[in-house]
Amino acid sequence: MFQKLTLTLLLAMSFSWLQAQNPVIIYIGDPMCSWCYGFAPEISELKDALPDYEFKLVMGGLRPGGTETNKDLGEFLAHHWKDVEKRTNQPFNYDILKDESLVYDTEPACRAVVVARKMNPEIELDFFKAVQTAFYVDGANMRSVETFISIAQDFGLDTTEYKKLFESEDVRYETNADFQLSSEMGVRGFPSVVIRHDGQLFMVANGYTSSDDLIKTINKVVGSNE
Repeated sequence: MFQKLTLTLLLAMSFSWLQAQNPVIIYIGDPMCSWCYGFAPEISELKDALPDYEFKLVMGGLRPGGTETNKDLGEFLAHHWKDVEKRTNQPFNYDILKDESLVYDTEPACRAVVVARKMNPEIELDFFKAVQTAFYVDGANMRSVETFISIAQDFGLDTTEYKKLFESEDVRYETNADFQLSSEMGVRGFPSVVIRHDGQLFMVANGYTSSDDLIKTINKVVGSNE
């Protein structure tokens, strides 16, 4: 099943692609969301399978401004990550959980992706996935701009400009706008996938879903509105 969504006119006008004529696949996630990390192969397969659809990534904001640490969440996360690993076969570095001082503030990781989007929209999803790998595999510090500068360098971005944008108020505002859009779309969990078709928004997945099931649901949405 799929759910029809509505947005306030002001917010809809803030994102020009919400006015697009062609179908748009909207992926709402957070780089530090473990199920989003597990979902990475599925969303890539979906994007590749439907090349005629415009694709947009919205930062959902799992724990923006969060203050909880591994001391608070470590046991819960270890169990959670094992569930994700078992279902998706994505590798996890559990040594991350040994650092009790690690703070789960996901805003910087989300902001890092927004900067990449501004500098080169074509790399947005790949950059998002690189941030996921940096955290879940490499155990990189997600509150350090140096982590994201290193990834930006790998993508051939101007690192001086990247750092400037990352630390700017404008990009903080744009990142918060993503969080607001996610909230107004009624997203209550990540990953989620929404399709914009024929001027309307439809939630086609709220939670981990296979690419095959997503394609089937999107085809139903498009077919039922033609």
